[in-house]
Amino acid sequence: MSKARFDDHPESTTENSQTAVLSPEERRAQGSALRDAVSREAQGGWKPPKKRRDPIDLLVASNEGRMPELVPIRFGRMLQSAFTFYRGSAAIMAADLASTPSSGLRVQACGDAHLLNFGGFATPERQVVFDVNDLDETLPAPWEWDLKRLATSIVIAAQYLRLHENEAARAATATVRAYRERMIEYSSMRSLDVWYDTIPLERVQAEMGGSSDKLRKLIARRIEKARQQSTVESVFLKLAEHHGALPKIKDNPPLVFHFSEEQAPAMRTQYREALATYRESLPEHVRVLFDRFHLCDLAAKVVGVGSVGTLCAVGLFMAADNDPLFLQVKEARASVLEPYAGQSLHANHGQRVVAGQRLMQAASDMFLGWTTGENGRHFYIRQLRDVKISAIVEGWDVDRLIIYSRLCARALARAHARSGDAALIAGYMGSSSLFDNAICEFAVEYSDQNQRDYRTFVKAVREGRLEAQVEENP
Repeated sequence: MSKARFDDHPESTTENSQTAVLSPEERRAQGSALRDAVSREAQGGWKPPKKRRDPIDLLVASNEGRMPELVPIRFGRMLQSAFTFYRGSAAIMAADLASTPSSGLRVQACGDAHLLNFGGFATPERQVVFDVNDLDETLPAPWEWDLKRLATSIVIAAQYLRLHENEAARAATATVRAYRERMIEYSSMRSLDVWYDTIPLERVQAEMGGSSDKLRKLIARRIEKARQQSTVESVFLKLAEHHGALPKIKDNPPLVFHFSEEQAPAMRTQYREALATYRESLPEHVRVLFDRFHLCDLAAKVVGVGSVGTLCAVGLFMAADNDPLFLQVKEARASVLEPYAGQSLHANHGQRVVAGQRLMQAASDMFLGWTTGENGRHFYIRQLRDVKISAIVEGWDVDRLIIYSRLCARALARAHARSGDAALIAGYMGSSSLFDNAICEFAVEYSDQNQRDYRTFVKAVREGRLEAQVEENP
């Protein structure tokens, strides 16, 4: 498979240092011509390659460099269902996607575009938008990989909800169709209009609520709760307590705990070098704001499924007695896509994540930046909570799943259109349902693969090959 840069478009021919400018119709025609090499039908279905790597080996390999005492928690969370297993096994699917056909078009990809990696968050202007919100694995890669992972996650979520297999297929098809139709719209839009486009939370609220007053009120309460939980007062009361003059983060092991001196030797120097590097990664005007705060405490905080075991922490900064700032520090490792899509252009994987977020998201956290720890590990930093809202799928019927999957698909199309050529991608997919049906076929068949891998994983835990710690309240 080609490992060309995502901005190496086939239409970008130059003559006398001038780039040829083609109309959207001409670029869509070029995208359509790509079907001669890789047909849309070829994107459908899934058959594991003969030399497919053992999924357990891939999971074990992905633990390298993690905190060993937290790995059982990671596996315990993955053990709960085939759905949580899918969320924590992006490395397995990345290896599998590399063996699937690709049109040759690349974008800044999410790398882990399952439906729970989309949600709401506040922009620096304090508007709440819906977007892809987890980009730890972001890297330039084929656009189909993200779409296939999203569609497959819809099928697996439907199975988790015990919906009929026909409903699962219908939801996956609706997901791909929404992506395709939105990409067609982007293909005719001005470039600036694509970059200005957002999905405001009001639109999500209206679509998810539909004609049900009860459901709209439920969603409104959920949004208001997220706003309240994101206030500095609420976060401070939950996470911090006073010890003498200075506040400290509360210990709640094994999910929140203070590092040992061996784990965090730089605490004695208040992480001066790492914070100085982080500060330099911020825009100049944000540095002025950041300089008002000083670090009071830092503690490990276990988050997510796939991230468990990596060095993730929360930092408490204070500008005054009643003026706190909580920043999340997340370790950034090589993307799971890197062995198959090529190395990142950024030497620091924290910078890779930050660059990917700024490129894919309509708006990003103002404190988003990166640094390097004393141990040579890479990190990115952002606000801990900023009106972050994630989907709670329990109890959903197929109609709500379809509505939500369409929102995710439209957000993914917008993210891809910012870095890729929407007209080329739209031209390849076409105006019929042929491409939709092909990706749905892949999603359904790959969901079966996920079930087989999950059973293999459960067996490995039962046999003692892997250690899993199931939490009472994960």
